[in-house]
Amino acid sequence: MAARMTPMTLYNSLTRAAEPFQPADPANVRIYSCGPTVYHYAHIGNLRAYLFTDTLGRTLTWKGYGLTHIINITDVGHLTSDADAGDDKMEAAAKKSGQDIWAIADHYTQAFKANLKDLNVRDPARFPLATDHIDGMIAFGQAIADKHCYRLPDGLYFDTTTVPDYGRLAGTRDEGPVEGRIDSVEGKRHPADFAIWRTSAPGENRQMEWDSPWGRGAPGWHLECSVMSRQYLGDHFDIHTGGIDHREIHHPNEIAQNQAISGTADTGATLWMHNNFLVDRTGKMSKSSGEFLTLPALVARGFHPLAYRLMCLQAHYRSELEFSWENLAAAQTRLKRLIQTVAALRARGEAKGAASAAPYTERLDAALSDDLNTPKALPVLDELLADKRVSPADRLAALEDFDATVRRSTKPASPPRSPSAVRPAPPRTSPAPTRCATNLPRPASK
Repeated sequence: MAARMTPMTLYNSLTRAAEPFQPADPANVRIYSCGPTVYHYAHIGNLRAYLFTDTLGRTLTWKGYGLTHIINITDVGHLTSDADAGDDKMEAAAKKSGQDIWAIADHYTQAFKANLKDLNVRDPARFPLATDHIDGMIAFGQAIADKHCYRLPDGLYFDTTTVPDYGRLAGTRDEGPVEGRIDSVEGKRHPADFAIWRTSAPGENRQMEWDSPWGRGAPGWHLECSVMSRQYLGDHFDIHTGGIDHREIHHPNEIAQNQAISGTADTGATLWMHNNFLVDRTGKMSKSSGEFLTLPALVARGFHPLAYRLMCLQAHYRSELEFSWENLAAAQTRLKRLIQTVAALRARGEAKGAASAAPYTERLDAALSDDLNTPKALPVLDELLADKRVSPADRLAALEDFDATVRRSTKPASPPRSPSAVRPAPPRTSPAPTRCATNLPRPASK
């Protein structure tokens, strides 16, 4: 397929501006997306992030770029607060349920992958597990410890004053610490400092812990993404994505680690892109608040997963999206109408048309090339389908071409597999073997 000609611009959270997209290698655009913490089912707000990155990846493919995409699985280290407070979410889930922590991680990982399939999200090149990269995390910590870290009784902490422009991504470098930072850890030098490694307290009885130079314990959540992104995509890659909440703490901490290990001001990625929240009338959807919906819950109410995908496409990824049953019902009606229109076009066969679909394709390209402006692209698609001057065959060809970028699917909807059917794997009696970050093969470029 020939490359689309409209130059692409994408919004960079680091510079707060839309920038021309200029990958290091157009044949292999490298993208890293922060994945789920697998202590519970993903809610539909979580899933919006992967619909955004899938639309990004499909658009890049449609425009002629090659792609390597990584989505990590956080199965250890993420505390109940992003700012080094509270319990490890995985350990807390295991204690609450009385189940083996490895089985919990396997169960919710498979449920997450089932959600993505039901939403027509393409598989990335890899879903690396944090627990498979402990050796690399320890090696990373050792490499930066002398110049950038300090020891406390509960672990190894990163001194955020040792790197340039800490807080630039969050927009707080001249404004003091981000709200929500925790400075109550005894001995912590600065509120923004964060744990590289957390040692287990005496009698803590964790199910997931490893020996390290700083004591037996577990890695910090922020360390995991720096190690895995560098292993699979290199020291510097093209795009790092995540939810807008990561812009405040998690991603600034990743950047600090990347700068420490490289000894430069390089953030590790050229573009930092963030999707906004899914909200309902009570506020942001989150598992911690207990106010959330899963994809199977939508299916149980009679909605197809692709109706939710279409609802998300009707808002720009950087805009808050309000969820309501009314909005979802409208999206499902639109999806059904699209499928019916396509069926009618196919029935007309080879009827001739007086106009070309090319102008519509050019407008679709222009909209998607403008920071993935799907709300602008969808009406163009509606116009194309309604334009009887364009032959049914040409309309179908253009539609199927465009459908590859948004993957709503114009085929008749079939019942999705329910993630609730996923069963936990047999309990693991000991931690999985760890692998050194330097000896895993890189994935083949897509």
